[in-house]
Amino acid sequence: MTKAAIIGGGSWGLAVANLLCRNGVEVYVWEYNEEYVAEVNRTGYNRTFLPGVLIDNRIKISSEVNDVLSPETELLILAVPSHVMRDAVHQVRELLPLNSKLKGIVNLAKGIEEGTMLRMSEVVADELPSNLCAKITTLSGPSHAEEVARFIPTTVTLAGFDAETLAYVQQLFSNEYFRVYTSNDMIGVEFGGAIKNIISIAAGIIEGLGLGDNTIGALLTRGLAEIRRLGVKLGSDPTTFNGLSGIGDLITTAISKHSRNRFVGYQLGKGEKLDDILKSMKMVAEGVRTTKSIYQLATDKNVSMPITTEVYNILFNDKDPREAIHDLMTRELKVED
Repeated sequence: MTKAAIIGGGSWGLAVANLLCRNGVEVYVWEYNEEYVAEVNRTGYNRTFLPGVLIDNRIKISSEVNDVLSPETELLILAVPSHVMRDAVHQVRELLPLNSKLKGIVNLAKGIEEGTMLRMSEVVADELPSNLCAKITTLSGPSHAEEVARFIPTTVTLAGFDAETLAYVQQLFSNEYFRVYTSNDMIGVEFGGAIKNIISIAAGIIEGLGLGDNTIGALLTRGLAEIRRLGVKLGSDPTTFNGLSGIGDLITTAISKHSRNRFVGYQLGKGEKLDDILKSMKMVAEGVRTTKSIYQLATDKNVSMPITTEVYNILFNDKDPREAIHDLMTRELKVED
């Protein structure tokens, strides 16, 4: 039986744990919060992250990383928020060089590291021994944990560079309700997954302001153009953004009640302050930090991203959302690209 270690016992980590366990994998989960660990072990539930979802009792969950990772681990899954990815990988890396059985590493985070501007697979590679870097993959696409955990049909993209690793991970994750496609475009898949969170914040703002379907349609279309523009500038295949990790993830995150980034935007549109919104949330909205990183990256690379710029100004310069929309709508007229 394949042994998998999941680093991070939040909603996505637990949803994937249930998925893999259902697929016949022996699953171990590391979660730093001892209260959550105790709750799952005692009741079978985590009411904070996945209310109403029973965690399979065959899954072993612990707050001690040594209980989770062993020389027998074949699959390592990183299910932590992007801003703690480096620290999480740093904690486990000392256990990995002795591991001769590791066949795949799967990143589930969607974000860009502040300061370095590195994608998550690059952060992971930066922290791991070089002999493991070819095994790094990223799983992305329209896949809310709340729905995956309830066996709702979902399709995603797995990106990586090694064909054998991709085939191995694809087979382990796929079943009758979770279908995995593969891609060699790691850059496009990761930028698609990260930047769509910014556009999702904008979608929430539009909803909070009480605007209409026309506005949302315009946002998603022009938002996708921004994602593609930056991705291509940085070396991705433009067709990637027509797929699951591009337009698929963008639409789902922008319209879904499960989206934490959309929630942040909705509250901003209603007039709430960012600090108050974030303090009220128990889960992480990746798009807030990602907005800062992508704004800086677009500035450095001289890539036009007007929606991202206005979201940045709303988040960090306290710009009024209605003024931001006015400024977007009254820019110099141009040919559609």
